[in-house]
This record gives sequence, C-alpha cells and structure tokens, in this order.
Amino acid sequence: MKPGISIQPVVLSGGSGTRLWPLSREKYPKQLLSLVGEDSLLQATVRRVEGIQGVALNPPMVVCNEEYRFVIAEQLRLIGQGGTVVLEPFGRNTAPALTLAALAAGKDGADPVLLVMPADHVISDTPAFQRVVSQGAMLAAAGAVVTFGITPDAPETGYGYIQSGLPYGGAVSADGACLISRFVEKPDLATAESYLKAGNYLWNSGLFMLRASSWLSAIGLCRPDIASACQAAWKQGQIEGEFVRVGKLAFGQCPSDSIDYAVMERLAAGSNTFLPAGAVLPLSAGWSDVGAWDALWQVLPKDASGNVAQGDVLLQGCQNTLALSEGRLIACVGVSDLVVVETADAILVAHKDKTQDVKKIVDALKARGRSEGHIHRKVFRPWGWYDGVDAGERFQVKRIVVKPGGVLSLQMHHHRAEHWIVVSGTAKVTKGEDTFLLSENQSTFIPLGTTHRLENPGRVDLEMIEVQSGSYLGEDDIVRFEDVYGR
Repeated sequence: MKPGISIQPVVLSGGSGTRLWPLSREKYPKQLLSLVGEDSLLQATVRRVEGIQGVALNPPMVVCNEEYRFVIAEQLRLIGQGGTVVLEPFGRNTAPALTLAALAAGKDGADPVLLVMPADHVISDTPAFQRVVSQGAMLAAAGAVVTFGITPDAPETGYGYIQSGLPYGGAVSADGACLISRFVEKPDLATAESYLKAGNYLWNSGLFMLRASSWLSAIGLCRPDIASACQAAWKQGQIEGEFVRVGKLAFGQCPSDSIDYAVMERLAAGSNTFLPAGAVLPLSAGWSDVGAWDALWQVLPKDASGNVAQGDVLLQGCQNTLALSEGRLIACVGVSDLVVVETADAILVAHKDKTQDVKKIVDALKARGRSEGHIHRKVFRPWGWYDGVDAGERFQVKRIVVKPGGVLSLQMHHHRAEHWIVVSGTAKVTKGEDTFLLSENQSTFIPLGTTHRLENPGRVDLEMIEVQSGSYLGEDDIVRFEDVYGR
C-alpha cells in the first residue's frame, strides 16, 4: 500500500423503499433496516471499512435525502461513528449525490480517495472486500477511476454487467485490474449464460474508488449541467453540526442521472482521451444488492430444509420458505418457495419467483392513496418515535417514546385535543403558560388550540400513551413555534 493515502468513505443512502415492502417503505427504505445481523444495512456498510490497513481512514460521509437525516444520524451515533451527513433536498440519482460528496470532501483543499458505497448492499466476506479496496486505493490515488465487478457464479438476469478489457497498464498496477471495455444492461437468460461462459464479464456492483478531483473533472467534462448545478447548490449551502445542507433552489435545477450513465460508460477503453483512465477490479466477497425478497433469502442462514425464519414463526413441512414476523405469529404448513412477511399494518405473501413484482403492489397502494405504501405505523422522529396503535372516526391512539433529552416542538393544533398518560419515565410538559412534571401513572389534557410541548428531562426513555380526539387528526395539523431540530 502506498503510504499517505487518505480514504474518504462515501455512503450513498437513497432508495425508494419499494422492493422489500412491507418492511421497507418510502419513508423508511431498506438501508435503515436490520435485515442481516443486528446492524442495519447502513451501519454494516459504515463498519465494513473499519480496519483497512495502510491508509488514513476519514470519518464516514453519508449522502441522503434530508427526510432521513435524523434517523441516519442516530444510527451512526449508535455505532460510535461521527462524520458528515450531506442532505439532498430532492432525489437526483447517484451522479449528483457523488458530486456533492466530492465537493464536501475537498472543501478544505483536501483531495482524498473516495470509496463510494451504496448503503443497502450486503458483503459477507469483509477481509476479502478490504483487500480489494486496498488495491483500488492505489489505483485511484494514481488518478484512475476504479469500479468493482462482482465475479459471477450464476447467469443472473437482474444485474448489469461490466466487460473487462485489456489488463490495466497504468503507473500503478493491481491484481486482476483491467480496462473497462463496456457496460451492459441487464441481459436475458441466454445472453447472461454466454457472459458467464465467456469469463470476462462481471456484475456491476455500484462500488467505486476515485479521487475527489478526478470525479469533479470527469463530471465537468461529461455532464457540465450536473456539475454547475451542484456547484451552485454547494455555494448556497450551510453547515449545521454534522449536517451539510445545499441550496434547495439550485439543486432543484440539477438533472437526474446515475454515476454509470453520466461518467462510467464514457470511460470504456478508448472512448474519450480527455477523461481519467477507467479500471475494473474483480471482487469475490459474498456480495448481494438485496434487491428483492428472494435475494435476501439467498444471503440469510437456512435450516436443513432451506427455510429462513425470523421472529415469531412456526414452520411445519415447509421448504425454501422465508418467513419474517415483526410481532404476530406466522404459521406455515406444507408450503414451498414462499415469502411471508408480517408487519403491524401489512402482510405480504409471495412466491419467491415473483418477488420483483412487489413494487407493483406498492404502486397500487400509492395510486389508491393508502398510507401503507409510504410509511410504517411506527414513525421515527429526531426525539424518538411513535406508533399509531388504533384509530377511528374522530379519535387516534399513539404510543410515544421520547429518548433522554428529547424535546418535541412547541406547537399547537387547530382541530384536535390530546390526552397524555405517562407509562414510564418523567415528562416535562409545557401547557400554555404552565410548565410541570409528570411521572408514571400521571396524566394531563391539552385542549384544542393550546400551545404545548413535551420533553424528556430524565436519563431513561419516556413512554406515553396519547389519545387524540377531534374533527381532523392528520400530521399536518401542527403549527410549530419553536423546534430545536430546525423543522
């Protein structure tokens, strides 16, 4: 390893939350879920780089929609990671996201090697991943734009492919590094079988390494419209603690495009002599993009009959079945090749061969205006979370948990009154001009139109039951006067 290489991990945390519905939702995409092990996919991605030898490893940088900022910051805090969270006001695909990351990484004149990783992938062999990343770092530090191709073990039709060209002959070499010959879209089965037989095609992983300056130069040449919009948004931005906000108006003018389409496909051998060299490194490290329920079944530990059971699950005479319960009992008898997923507000039953069609269910839910398509019953907030336990005409019941030090906004409702009952912990309540404490088994009533605030001044979680009543109970019936989270 070349001494003095500085690696900046960049985690791209986008996603629409459709392919692993009902566990993932638009407001809580799959990278925030703990699907493989105790860590969420986002947390596992951040941890994956810990311990890379021979480099200076910077704190992680996560690029995400501002809607996810608090839950992502909390997930980083839970694993002892600081770092930077770059907030996109709108989703504009991965090329603008990486451009913002490169601008952020170079804001103090630095030019680190960016290790660009999607937040929602699984890699089971971390040492193998780190060995290949170390090789990629040397190539990237010398000016190459590096991508990692997954060594295929099957004629997969769900992935794009990279065709390897001649061995990479730059100033620095790495085992197996080749020039990028071309990128290929998802093939049909016969074509995928021919790729596997040819031996020089790799799955497109979406993993990249390159210097910040190399990306800014490449995006400026290939997509000057994206580069100029991101630079304008960056200049209009501001730093708020660990959060970096960019200019909303300028970023709204940014075209949407992926890293592959915007730049990588133009790096194919001989396509443009003005661009940095493009190299592909083969990677065999137990990679999966967990793109659908059948892909998750493939990476999880199974019993002797090929079943995966998580949560409260009973299986009798079943084979190759995935059953996940978040609460209620799932009992399966004599079934094969099924996916059964239970959440508080939805149940999915699908054949493993049809899991790519789950997105059509989500589209149908959204078309009908149903909340299950975009949000969970349990909703995370910067101060904690709430769970919509029950609802009916003119009433709603919520279980509310406020973490120690959590403070809800000073607010008022036009259309509803609220009853608060403390189950455990201590609540500091502001009601009109009064401020007082409530402890376990105590309660208060917030009349319609009354200014109020809830805080947890204690060292343990505050758990409450809230009963709302009124003519309208939507979350948009909130008038905020003060909010420590800047909402």
